Formats: sequence, structure tokens, C-alpha cells
Amino acid sequence: MSACVPTRHDRTSRSSRPPRASGIKRPHSPPPPPRRGRFRIAGADLSSSITVFLLAVPMSLGLAVAMDAPLEAGLISAAIGGIVAGLLGGTPLQVSGPSAGLTVVTAELIQIYGWRTTCAITIGAGLLQILLGSLRAARSALAVSPAIVHGTLAGIGVAIALAQLQIVLGGSPQSSAVANALALPDQLGRVSPAAPLIGVLTIAVLILWPRIPGRIGRVVRRIPAALAAVVTATAVAAITAPGIARVDLPSWRSHALPEMPHGPALALATAVLTVMLVASLESLLAAVAVDKLSADRAGGQAAARSKADLTSSSASASDPASVSVSVSASAQGPGPSSSSPPDPPDPPDPPVRRSDLDRELRAQGIANTLSGLVGGLAVSGGAVRSSANVRAGATGRASTVLHGVWVVLAAGLLVTALEQIPLAALAALVMMVGIQMVSFAHIRNVHKHREFLVYGATITGVLLFGVLKGVVIGIAVAVAVALHRLARTRITVTEQGGQHLVVVQGQLTFLAVPRLSRALARLPQDGDAVVELDGFFMDHAAYETIQDWSIAQTAHGGRVVFTGRSGGRIAEPASAAHSCCRPWTPWRNHHCHDRPGQTPETHHARLGTGPASDSGSGSVEDRSPEHHTPHNAPGAHSAPGPADSPTAAPRRTGGNRLFSGLSSFQRNTAPLVREELARLAREGQRPSQLFITCADSRLVTSMITASGPGDLFTVRNIGNLVPPPDAESSDDSVGAAIEYAVDVLKVDSITVCGHSGCGAMQALLGSKPGPDTPPTSLWRWLRHGLPSLERMASRHHAWARISGRLPADAVEQLCLTNVVQQLDHLRAHGPVARRLAEGTLQLHGMYFHVGEAQAYLLAEGASAGLALDEVFNRVDPGDAHASSDSHTLADSHALAGSHALADSRSPGDADTPGPAAPGDPAGSGELERTGV
Repeated sequence: MSACVPTRHDRTSRSSRPPRASGIKRPHSPPPPPRRGRFRIAGADLSSSITVFLLAVPMSLGLAVAMDAPLEAGLISAAIGGIVAGLLGGTPLQVSGPSAGLTVVTAELIQIYGWRTTCAITIGAGLLQILLGSLRAARSALAVSPAIVHGTLAGIGVAIALAQLQIVLGGSPQSSAVANALALPDQLGRVSPAAPLIGVLTIAVLILWPRIPGRIGRVVRRIPAALAAVVTATAVAAITAPGIARVDLPSWRSHALPEMPHGPALALATAVLTVMLVASLESLLAAVAVDKLSADRAGGQAAARSKADLTSSSASASDPASVSVSVSASAQGPGPSSSSPPDPPDPPDPPVRRSDLDRELRAQGIANTLSGLVGGLAVSGGAVRSSANVRAGATGRASTVLHGVWVVLAAGLLVTALEQIPLAALAALVMMVGIQMVSFAHIRNVHKHREFLVYGATITGVLLFGVLKGVVIGIAVAVAVALHRLARTRITVTEQGGQHLVVVQGQLTFLAVPRLSRALARLPQDGDAVVELDGFFMDHAAYETIQDWSIAQTAHGGRVVFTGRSGGRIAEPASAAHSCCRPWTPWRNHHCHDRPGQTPETHHARLGTGPASDSGSGSVEDRSPEHHTPHNAPGAHSAPGPADSPTAAPRRTGGNRLFSGLSSFQRNTAPLVREELARLAREGQRPSQLFITCADSRLVTSMITASGPGDLFTVRNIGNLVPPPDAESSDDSVGAAIEYAVDVLKVDSITVCGHSGCGAMQALLGSKPGPDTPPTSLWRWLRHGLPSLERMASRHHAWARISGRLPADAVEQLCLTNVVQQLDHLRAHGPVARRLAEGTLQLHGMYFHVGEAQAYLLAEGASAGLALDEVFNRVDPGDAHASSDSHTLADSHALAGSHALADSRSPGDADTPGPAAPGDPAGSGELERTGV
């Protein structure tokens, strides 16, 4: 038995741990966290910062040109976004700079209010971002429908592309997207060839640069495509078009700073709100995208390392020399070896933390406030710059900060080189950025989720009326679409073989109640109906309608079954289906794998005649009392229906059902319980109670006790019998389990659980085993139940009763009495008696009514053998624990009535046989109880 004793690990012991100064590395210990307070620069961050800098400079200048803002303002916002937002932000790998999403908004603000007032608006937007970040509202901003967000960005992208197309064609952008589109024919009529050719060259390099094949392509792709396109266009323009319009960086001495805003207060507040909304959404969406890119990169690195390890191990296994070296090294023992140890693998990149969106929003607000104060553009996180930073191998915020430092140096030292860039090249670059903001992947997703109407309305609103009004239009259309879907419910009624099928497609709300009521009222009141609910929401009005109808239908003799879209039964409300706090008991619909090819129609037909009873969700299928099949043979523990019965579902073979169940467990349940079972495997089992119950297949102990792995030490046998230790034909199996549970596992309690319709009790009542009984294993075992039968027939013991009612028949009476008798047998076992005397063990009696799914607990006094009344109390859903020693007023009246019934005979009639007890096969009245 010692081999079965669970090992108990003392996690609090520190005696076996080596001291920190011993130089011994503990296995599986995580690496020490990096020291804070020191700005660390890795080689990958340095190279990544240069890559992002080379991309950010032309893009910042191009956005400044697109907004008709001072060109140095683009460099200022790039520097502040890199340094300030990089140091303070919650997304270490996100690169911030001038906002592409605010191109149209900023251009309109500059045209209406001027540059200095626009800077003041940027300051106000930054302060509002700081406030929202402090209120932890960043996650709420992502609650906007993705169709609205992506529609807004796509509308801004289209507006950017139309405006920059004017510059590529040699003209100047108009005040709105509609004006730019209307001006295109006139601009095409007077186009000069120089600017369009430079723009086309820039676009061609942007598209073809990442697609250069071969070894040369791998080398040149390290240079950002934007930088290569601008450098190529600048070089070609210097040779072929020396007179083309170029970048003009004014002196820093003439740089304009913000001023107090002038204009209508409501219009200025709207401008501040618009800038804040667009900049915040762009930054937060970029942060989420950076998280995904970082996770994908980490997963790719882990897969590459695993593949490399597998390759190296297989290579070493196939190399006889390496095998011989390893064998000789192991033979030498732990001492110094002649062969040098293998080189350690390259350490993986440190994991990047997930974004803190509230911190990121506060950092963006601080950066916008500073950028507005020193005369820069509005700042936001950029998906293009950030994705380039992640793909370049950045590991921390040092890359973002250094990129801002390089921008500052370039603004002071590379003015002459920057002024050689053609405006047409920058316009083409920004135009491609705008085109990329219209993502076809987003369009496919929006169309797949039937949100294209919202997406299209948002784009149209942004192009026609501006960003803020376009967002409002998108929200309004989204609400209208949601209300339309909520109110649109299709109800069809068909008849199939005398059974009516009601299919409800859509959400069930009070708006659909009139049509639902009319459809249900047309069904015959005494007919069978299947209601298929093909939706995901049902409000209270619809639920009450269906509930009232199902009750009335059942009262008139009809039968109702509720199914879902797949045809499976709805056995309880959705709240009950998800209320289980134990992930290892996914019992609902546990037979779904038994009928993989079944169609909903055949399932409906089978549900209409099946014997099972479902409850909940207002469904009523069969509320008849529990059906007991008499046992003609003692070997039958439970009697299934005839195989050819029309109500019997086809049974699968045992091997197929076992395989399907195991497969379902590995697929659905094993991932949920693997961690818990691994813990139990390490620590050993520590159950709190021994649970002795019947082997009946309908009794699922983990389900009725809401227990999981490691909670119950269970013993199951025919009739939940506990043979006395001094019995003539004692059974060592049950005694060994009791001894092991009490002495080794140190359980706190032992429960004996009987159940309704027990086949063992029916066999005992049907034919009492005697000397002529065949000596089969079953009858030898059932002899341990004879004391229960004698106890029920004895006049020296009170009948065991259920609180609130009398036992239904003799079978239920014997089931209850058997629980009490087996508790007496249990107390006769030495380990149990010793623990009971010490006061460290409790005994409980339990009865479970299968047909009602109702549990009853024996009163504490009766469980301890100290009370005359043997009453099983009902366990209600709201009970924290069974109140065993107190009864409600109704229970008291019921108990008084049962006593009166039991003691109704006069003392002089004590020996007079009474009427036959329910279920008494002989009718002799020998099972009649008179009380004490």
C-alpha cells in the first residue's frame, strides 16, 4: 500500500534550496528582471532606429507639404513623437510622428484659422488626450465599430490621395476632397510633364523596391523603400528637371509659434474634439497592430529555434562520431572531459510587454501638447513607421527614441540635402500612404460581417462633410442597421409527419412578440411541436410569451421541444449553461458526438417521441413520473427499453462510443483541465471525502456534487452496499477502500448515496435470496443488502422518510432505509469508529432522485446514529448547506402527517397485519410500518 500513498510536497520548506551566493543555478528559474532606471541600447535597436529615421524624414516632409504646413513642423512633430512618446508611451515599439489621418483635418484648419491657431488646437487636443488617458478611457475608444474606424481611415486616405494627386500633376490641392476630384479634369488639361514623371518614378520605386529578387534584393531591401524612392527621384530630377518645385525649409528664426485661438468657441471645440478623436484612434489602432506584429515575430522566432534544435539533434543522432563522444563523456562522469562543450544557443529576444493603452494615450497627449507649443504638427502613432520598426528587429523603446534624435540632427545638419527633394516625389510618397489606408483586407472583413453599409456610409460622410461629421454619420447608420437586424425576425411554421416545426430566424425581442404569438396560436393545442430558435438573443417579453405558450400546450396534452440552429436540444437557459464554475464538467450535450451525421429533421422526429425529459428555457418535453421497469431477472441492474422500440434511439457499439468520447475529451476538455491535472500529478491526491454510491450509469457523482479531479474518493458498487467487517462473506474491496481513505488519505467525511429506482433494491424486494438461490456472484453480493430489507420490515425501527412527503413506493422506501443501514455498517469498521471517537470524521447519508434531479440529505442526528427519526431533507438551489436539524413549517406539517399515518393503529392492533405497502409483491402487508 505504500506505493499508493500520495506524495505531499511542502512548498514552504526552504531547507533544500541552495543559497543565492552559492553560484548554483536553480532549475527552471526565470531570468532575473532587467534593472530599471537605466536606458539600455541594443545593437538591434540602433540599426532599427536608423531604418525608421530614413523612412520618417521623407514622410514627415511629405505630410507637411500635404497639409500646407511649414515643412519644419513635420520634422518637429517627428522628433517629439519619437523622443517624448517613445520614452513615456505604453507601446515600446510604436513610432509616433505627424499623423497621416489628420492630413485633411489639419489642412482645413490651417486654411480656416491659420497656422498659429492650429498649433493651439493641437495643444487643446493633447490636453484632452491626457485627461482621457488618466480616466482610463483608452479601451473604450476601441469599442467603436471596426467598420466605422476603418471607414474613417479609408475616407481620410482617399482624401489624401486626391489632394496629393494635384501636386503630382503639377498643381495645388483644393479645400476638400470633392473639390480635388472636380478639379482633376482641368488639371489634366494643363499638366506639365516634369512633376508627373517624377511622381510616377517615385511610385514605381516604392512598388518595385521590396520585390527585387535574389541576393541583391536581400541586400538592398535593408534600405527603406520610401528613402530609395525619394533619393532616386531627387537624383533624376537634379539631372532632367532642374527647375522643378523643391522643398523650401525656412530659417528656424522665422518659425511661427502658437497664439491664442481666434474664432467661434463651438467651432474651435469641435476642431479640438476632431483632432483628439482621429489622433487617438489612429494611435490606439496602431498600438494594437504593433502588439500583433510583435507576437507574430516572437512566434516565428520560437518556431525557427525549435526547427534549428530539431535539425541539430537529428544531425547529432545520425553522426556516429557525436554519439561516441557523448557516450565517452558520460562514461567519464561529471569530471572534466576531453571534448569541449557545445556552444550555447543564441539567447532569444526579450519578450515585449503588451501595450498599456491608457499610458500610450497619455504619452500621445503630452507629445501633442509639446508639439503644439513649439509649432509642430499633431502627433499620433503610425502603423507604417511602427511596422517598419518591428520588422527591422527592434527590441525596445530605444529604437523609437533614437529615431527622434536622428531627426533632430538631420533638421540641423542636413538642411541643404533636404532642400534638393522635389515636392512631386514627397506628394507621390504621401499619396501612396493614403492609398494604403484603404485596406482591401478590411473591406473583405467588413463585407463578411455584413457591415459594408456602415463602412460605405462612413467613407462617404468623411469625403463629403469632414471627419467628425463622417464619424457621426457612420455611428448613426450602424445604430440603424443594428435596430433593423434586431427587429427583423422570420417565423415559419411547417408540418412534418403530424409534428409542427416552428423556425424562428433572427433575434427575439418585444418587436417580434405579436407575430410570434400569432404563429404559435395557430398550432393545435394538443399537438406536438418543435421550436427551432435560430438566433442569439431573446428578451424578457419573448421569453415570457414562449414560456406561457409551452405551459399551456403541455397542459392540453401537447409536447414541446426547443432546439438550436444545429438541431440540438436546448436543455436549460443560456445562463445555466454558462454558470458552471468547473471547466472539467462539460456535461451538457455530451452525446453530440454520438450522431455526427444526423440532420436536424431526423433529430426533431426523434425528439418528439423520446423518453427523456428536458427542462429549462421554457421547454416542456415529457413531465411524466419516473418510469420504473420491473426487474424479472436479478442480474438486471437497470432495464433498458426494447431494442426495436420506436422510441429507442439507435445505440452505437461500445468501441465506437468509447473512441468518440475519448476523442471529444482530448479535443474539448483536456486543454481545460491539463494544468489542474498536472498539479494533482505533482502533489498527489488529497480528497476531502469518501463517496460510496451505486454503480448505476445514471448517477454522475461529479455532476450532482459539482466536484472535479481530486475532490472525491469514490467507491461504486451494486446497491451502494457496505459489508460489515465481521460478515460471513465479507468483501475486502470495500473495506480496503474505507481503510485507505480514512487512515491514508485522511478524508474529513464519508457519504453513502442511494438513488431512486435502484435495481439492487428492486431485486431484493422481488425475490429474497434463500438457500435455494443460485450461488452467482450477484446474489452473493446482494446478501449484504438483506439487513436493509430486515430493517424496513422490523417494527423496532422507524421508517426512513423524505421531508415533505411519504416515500412513493416500497422500492423508494428500501432505497432510503438501505442508506441508513449502510451507515450503521460503516460505523462498525475499526478505522471509522476510531476517527468518529476522535471527532475528526463525519458520516452523511444522501438520496438522489434521478427523475427529478433532486438531492436529499439525511438529518445530521440520523447520520450520526443518534436520532430516531430518519428524515432526508430536500437540498434547495439557494441553500449554502443542508439545514439538517431544522424544518420549515411545511416540512413539519408533512412529518406530522407521516407520523399520524404510521401510528394510526391502536396499541391493541399492533400485531394485526395492515394493508399491503406500495410495491409489496406478496400483498401480505409484511412491509407495513407502524412507527416506534
